[in-house]
Amino acid sequence: MELSPTIVVAFELGLILSGLAMLWRFALSPAGRASAAAPALPKWGISVVDFLLLLWSAIMGGILGQFLTLALLKLAAGSATDDTRQIVATVGLQFGLLGGFLAGNSLLPGLRAVPAAPPRARAARPLLAGGAVFLAAMPLVAAVSFVWEYLLDVLGLPVEKQELMDLFANPGSPGLLATMILLAIVVAPITEELVFRAGLFRFARGRLPRWAALLAPAVLFGAVHGNLASFAPLAVLGLVFSLAYERTGDIRVSMVAHGLFNLCTALLIFSGADV
Repeated sequence: MELSPTIVVAFELGLILSGLAMLWRFALSPAGRASAAAPALPKWGISVVDFLLLLWSAIMGGILGQFLTLALLKLAAGSATDDTRQIVATVGLQFGLLGGFLAGNSLLPGLRAVPAAPPRARAARPLLAGGAVFLAAMPLVAAVSFVWEYLLDVLGLPVEKQELMDLFANPGSPGLLATMILLAIVVAPITEELVFRAGLFRFARGRLPRWAALLAPAVLFGAVHGNLASFAPLAVLGLVFSLAYERTGDIRVSMVAHGLFNLCTALLIFSGADV
């Protein structure tokens, strides 16, 4: 259902203004800077070997998940459209990554003793904290998107939407649409935050300079989505999520913020906005 461009612009402007208020409150004000100076995330005492085994477990889980879901689709439907196969493969990848990561975290001896953030340092209300992080990210993502698209245009490089965004706009069936919504708002935020923030960022944070530990997972997060136009905005989003995880010590905060961002993107697509 397409909405009036005025309504869409007002909604986006409201998010950006609210985000600027959150940025001032939690990052730019004296109180916000003081709070950011004392991160709640403890150092992760994991060996390099155990961490590589954890990544291997997650990657193998993703490969196996894709293989099994596509095989089941072939058995159940015989033939399927390219869009259906892409959605099913994405579902298998996400659930496989999640299962592999959780299995590795449970089975590897070096990971069972990973210390959690002290209860008093964890965000007492991850839903509210995640909402604040989501809002704070919006003006940054909007600004970077504008500059990034301008640079791509100047360089003559293509600015194309992610294929999954086109699938959201034209899902083909209610079942596929429901699957994509569940994947985008629930499964992907959980999986990607565990892998990129609770995995890659936390590992790098104790072994690299802080700027490199923040930048490397964010760049990888933007790159794995496989779309040049969204690379820089998603990298900035990943950077914000890492900062939120570092500051709160609670991965649920970045999961909630990630889910809200994907929900907002889906709503804008349904509204007919060009995102």
